[in-house]
Amino acid sequence: MSATDQLRKDHVQVRRLEKIVLKCAEQIASGENVPFSDIEKILVIIYDFLDAIHHSREEDSYFPCVASYDSLKDEIRGFMIEHEFGRNIARQISKHLQKWRQGHDAREPVSRFLKTYGIYLYDHINKENNFFDKAEAEVLTKEEEIEMYEQYRSVTAITKKVDDMIEEIDFLEKQPWFVN
Repeated sequence: MSATDQLRKDHVQVRRLEKIVLKCAEQIASGENVPFSDIEKILVIIYDFLDAIHHSREEDSYFPCVASYDSLKDEIRGFMIEHEFGRNIARQISKHLQKWRQGHDAREPVSRFLKTYGIYLYDHINKENNFFDKAEAEVLTKEEEIEMYEQYRSVTAITKKVDDMIEEIDFLEKQPWFVN
């Protein structure tokens, strides 16, 4: 497996999360009940998997390696901005969820920001997948791909965390509000 393959594999899980986020937003907007604990699980996956692991792999290893060839720098800059945009949306979800938990009517902003996050994921992942195709074909060597992949794997705590996050995604996909 290569670094690019690992990031694409992450994207498969992110696509699953995207569907969960959009369905959750839709259910809340239509007045259905989604347990706060499930919305909090979504946020944990966003913070602990998507941001802390996946985006970290991209920002700390993959993007710098590609940029070292003086290639695709504009695209990388755009992805960095988009990652920050996603973090800002997640903070808004969290902020309004707290208000809702405290008894304030915050269904609409929670739903709206979840929908915004789902749309962001859809667009962002499509662009990154195209970027990976270019980087793999035009920039990175096989040796660099393997070295980065080994670097990803060397942090065993991260591997366990990814497995835990996949279990959380599995759990959310089985919830009545998602299945219906």
